[in-house]
Amino acid sequence: MKRNRNAGIIAVVNGSVIVKGFLLILASLLLFFSLSGILTSLRPEYRISSQSVHTVTNQFSGKLLYTLLANENHHFFQVVPEGKTSTGFTRQILKMSANISLDDPRSLLGRELPGFSIFDSEIIVAGEGTNYTNMPIESAPPDHLLQEEKDAALQNVEKLEESEQQDGESPAVTTNGRKVVHIYHTHNRESFLPYLKGVKNPNHAQHSKINVTKLGERMSQDLLDKGIGSSVDQSDIMARLTEKGLKYPRSYQESRGLVEAVMATNKDLEYFIDIHRDSRRKKDTTISIKGKSYAKIAFVIGGKNPNSEKNLVLANKLHKTLQKEYPGLSRGIIQHNQSGYNSVYNQDLSENAMLLEIGGVDNTFEEMYLTTAAFADVFSEFYWDAEEVTGSSEKKKAQ
Repeated sequence: MKRNRNAGIIAVVNGSVIVKGFLLILASLLLFFSLSGILTSLRPEYRISSQSVHTVTNQFSGKLLYTLLANENHHFFQVVPEGKTSTGFTRQILKMSANISLDDPRSLLGRELPGFSIFDSEIIVAGEGTNYTNMPIESAPPDHLLQEEKDAALQNVEKLEESEQQDGESPAVTTNGRKVVHIYHTHNRESFLPYLKGVKNPNHAQHSKINVTKLGERMSQDLLDKGIGSSVDQSDIMARLTEKGLKYPRSYQESRGLVEAVMATNKDLEYFIDIHRDSRRKKDTTISIKGKSYAKIAFVIGGKNPNSEKNLVLANKLHKTLQKEYPGLSRGIIQHNQSGYNSVYNQDLSENAMLLEIGGVDNTFEEMYLTTAAFADVFSEFYWDAEEVTGSSEKKKAQ
């Protein structure tokens, strides 16, 4: 008698294993999204960042993506804005794969020569005479200068007092007491060699009294003469850093808290200006206009700040008007993206944030006061034009 036996496989499924696996996956997802949320909610200076990833993603500009789309659907080439040529795909591949730009010879040397990375900035708009050899530079003072309480002896301050006298006329229009501009100084002790007796080294041009805060005072008065109210923060950031045991690179972290505080207390504020001075010498920071010596001005954009494109629009409008009314005064617009540097400059706090480099270590206040007046003149023109457009739009909506 034969028996027909069918071979088979019996699979035993343990329900508890499936449940445990499901719970493990769920817990992993919750942990992942929780960590992502925490990391993205941190302040920019505390966030974990990768310069390599930043550099690669920075290459994917809107123009490149648009060109790739147009290569698939040629109808898009018919609506390319005037002046925007298609991006060379081969050049972009070379730039992304080897980080070499055929339009910028620095990319061939920047990572090979020690110290060359300080030039890892981009001239967005070049002013008259501005190039990669004379861009504004930011040099940190020696640590001992920040820790010492003794300032250098002063000179030429008598002329300074005379130049601070102003007789302004009443403006035709005003902000009616509202302070719409906030001026502050992250590197508040940046000073100027003509007023520091015996100091020759640009990196030592630091002083607790005679410094860039005087430019903030003057600009505030210049704006008021144009009917624009402003507030000026003269906090000694350097002293606050010393008290907290923090180093110079944390300056923007310290000024950030002050800006956030004033933003919370004054909802009228629309524009935020951080005034600095350059470490370059006089030949790069001075220009003669109609027989008068002016300190040049430069706009600096933090490339790692999410508002950079909108900050750039504002800076570009002011730069163009300066070039028109005060030819050669603006050195242009510089964007910093350096690894190890702040490159945010608190500009993520507002679309209307500016960092201005006014003059350099060799400039006098007479030269710089002419520049603050010129800037106030151009800014007020921009501000009142914008107010007029806003007012007209509100009237149309009401009708």
